[in-house]
Amino acid sequence: MRVRKAVIPAAGLGTRMLPITKSMPKEMLPIVDRPVIHYVVEEAIRAGIDDILIITGKGKRAIEDYFDRSFELEYYLREKGKVNELRQIEEIGEMVDIYYVRQKKPLGLGDAILHAEKHVNGEPFAVLLGDDIIISQRPAIGQLMRIAERRNAAVIGVEEVPPELVSRYGIIDGEKVEDGLYRVNGLVEKPSPEEAPSNMAIIGRYVLPPEVFDALKETPPGKGGEIQLTDALGILLKKRKMFARKIGGKRYDVGSKLGFILANLELSLAREELRNDVTKHLQKVLQEVLDG
Repeated sequence: MRVRKAVIPAAGLGTRMLPITKSMPKEMLPIVDRPVIHYVVEEAIRAGIDDILIITGKGKRAIEDYFDRSFELEYYLREKGKVNELRQIEEIGEMVDIYYVRQKKPLGLGDAILHAEKHVNGEPFAVLLGDDIIISQRPAIGQLMRIAERRNAAVIGVEEVPPELVSRYGIIDGEKVEDGLYRVNGLVEKPSPEEAPSNMAIIGRYVLPPEVFDALKETPPGKGGEIQLTDALGILLKKRKMFARKIGGKRYDVGSKLGFILANLELSLAREELRNDVTKHLQKVLQEVLDG
């Protein structure tokens, strides 16, 4: 079950980040000096993916422009002798083979992934949500790919969440088979704390077999007429083995205001040229807050 292709759904409206997402795709929000989706694409590349399909929608043209070559800018930088900046810009345009297809109506994550069926062409594939950044030594999606290839099964990424937050996520009913790995027996979408079978929440990384497309076609629309991926995974579970891998690393939901701020802080502190100044400023601001 070798995984070569990845699908990045990036057609959502980004309502949690309004008003800025009225004119800018949430996937293009800057984390330090790169857009969110740059980190997601980099993760896929580090895991060995060499073919990426991005599902876009209306108002998402900036994503395509970002990963395209910019000959005018490259010419300007070359003429000005800005060698480092030129190298960065050229590398973006040469990162990996990226393809695009549009989701014309906002009918949910499941519908967005269904648009990838022709491109996937019967192969297993990775899914990385475009508003989740996961900072880890080993690429998060690569952690799932290893399990999928070893177990010949679908694998979903999970993390532990506090009981009071389970109602925000899809939650697995799982049986531990080894450290950090669970055999999935069932999935529940946004249960109450009393109804939740565990506190292991599904996050934005998956490795799926092509049979998931049949499951998506069988999935009836839910609230708002949207097709939910979790519902389709429940159907797939009746036909294929499924595992959940507790992902190692720090996840930031950068589609939320708090996640966006925290990701910027973490990745600013990881940059040697920024670390000292950012640390000093944070210490100053914190002291001012404590002093009232």
